[in-house]
Amino acid sequence: MTAPPLGRDYRLLWSAAVSSRLGDALRTPALALLAATLTRDPRVIAAVTVAGQLPPLLFGLLGGVYADRWDRRRTMAVVDGLRAAVVGGLAAAVALDRADVVALVTVAFLLATLGTLFDAASFAMLPSVVPPAALPRANGRLQAGSAVAGGFVGAPAAGVLFALAAPLPFVFDALTFAVAALLTLALPHPLPLPLPLPLPPTPAPGPPRSCTFRPDKTAQKPPRRGRNCKIAASGGGGGGGWGVWEGVGWVRGDATLWRLTVVTAGSNLAISGLMAVLVLYALDVLRVSPTGYGLFTAAAVLGGLAGGLGAGRLAARLGTVPALRVVLAAQAVALTGLAMARHPLPGGLALAVFAAGTTVWNSLWAAYGQRHVPAALLGRVGAAQRLVGLLTAPVGATLAGLGGAAYGVAPVAAAVAGVFVLVTLAAWRVLRPAAPAPSAAPTRTGTAGRPGRRPWR
Repeated sequence: MTAPPLGRDYRLLWSAAVSSRLGDALRTPALALLAATLTRDPRVIAAVTVAGQLPPLLFGLLGGVYADRWDRRRTMAVVDGLRAAVVGGLAAAVALDRADVVALVTVAFLLATLGTLFDAASFAMLPSVVPPAALPRANGRLQAGSAVAGGFVGAPAAGVLFALAAPLPFVFDALTFAVAALLTLALPHPLPLPLPLPLPPTPAPGPPRSCTFRPDKTAQKPPRRGRNCKIAASGGGGGGGWGVWEGVGWVRGDATLWRLTVVTAGSNLAISGLMAVLVLYALDVLRVSPTGYGLFTAAAVLGGLAGGLGAGRLAARLGTVPALRVVLAAQAVALTGLAMARHPLPGGLALAVFAAGTTVWNSLWAAYGQRHVPAALLGRVGAAQRLVGLLTAPVGATLAGLGGAAYGVAPVAAAVAGVFVLVTLAAWRVLRPAAPAPSAAPTRTGTAGRPGRRPWR
C-alpha cells in the first residue's frame, strides 16, 4: 500500500521544529561552558541545568491549556520570536561581558518555560497538517530530524563556536529561532477550534457516589465512571483547574492511553538512570577513551535516526500498540546487553539499538494520542502525557547517582536493565489486544451484548 504523502505544510512544520532543535543543541552545551567560565562551584553550574528542567514540570499543563485556547500556528511563531529575543539579549550580554550566573539561570528558566508552550502547540498542530494514517511516519521523521540536528550538528558545533567566540553559539541559536518563526508563519491558517461550551453546573452538596461526564461530543471514549465527573467541556472552559486538569482527566479516562503513559514513565525511570551514569560506565567499564567518547555517543544518534525513519513502517506493518510492545522487548534485550558488555563495540551497538527503540516509542506514543484524542483537547492531553512521563526522570537520575557512589556504575547499569525488563513484562501484560466482544445474546429486554473495545491501531 502506498504511504500517504506528507505534503508542503508538513515540510514547513518539520523544518521549523528541526531548526528550533538545532538552536537548543547549540545553546545547551554553550550555557554549561559559559557557566564554567564564570564559576567552578558545581552547585551553581547544576542550578543552570535545573532551571532548564523545572518549567515542564511546573507549567507543562498550563502550556497545554493555552495551546488549545490560542491559535497554534501563531502561538508557535510568537514563542520562537520571544526565544530569539531572549537568546539575542544573552548574546549581547556575553559580548559586552555583562553576563553572570543569575542571567544564565534566568535565561535557562525563561527558554524552558516558553518551550513548554511551543511543545504543546507543536504536538497539537501536527494532526492538522498530515492525514491520520501518516502520523507515525510524520512523528518518526520529526524525531529523526531532531536527532541529526541535535547530535550530528548542534552539539559538536556548539563547542567549536564557543571556542571561536563565546557569544557565537547564542547568536546562531537566536537565528534558528527566528527562522523557525518565519517557517511557522508560512503555514496556512488552521480551521478554528470548537467554541468553548458552558461549564457544567456546580453540583449540589453531597454529589452522587459515581457519575459519567463526556468531555466532548466527538470523543471516541468517555472517561471512567466516578473518576472524572468534573471534566470541563472541550473548549477548556473558563478558569483555573477546569482547563488545566482536563488533559489529565482525559488521559486517565482512556485505558490504553493511560497505560501507555504509565509505561513511558516506568521506562523513563530506567532511561534517566542510564543517562546519569552513562559517561562513567563508558569510560570506566567499557574502557572508552575520552577522545572516543564522542564516537561512542554518536552510536545513539545513528540509532535514533534509524528508529525515526523506520517508525512509520513498523506501525503500518504491526499496528501502533503491537509495535510498541515489540519495541519494548527489543530495548530490554539491548539494555541487558549493554549492562553485560565490557568492550566499546558491543556496548556501542547495544546503545544504538536502545536509542532506536526510544525514538520509535516516542514517535508511536505521540501518534496514538494524536489519532485518538479530539483536536480541541490535543494540547492539554499532550501536556499531560509529557508531565506524567517526565515525573520519574529526576527519581531515576538521583537513585542512579546515589547507587553509583555507593556500589559503582556497573551494578547500577545492571539494576537499570532489571527495572526496564520489569517494565517490559508489565507492559506486555497490560497492553494485550482486547478480546473480541461476546456475541449478542437475547435477554428479557432484548438488548445485545456490550460492544468490544476499539482496535489498538
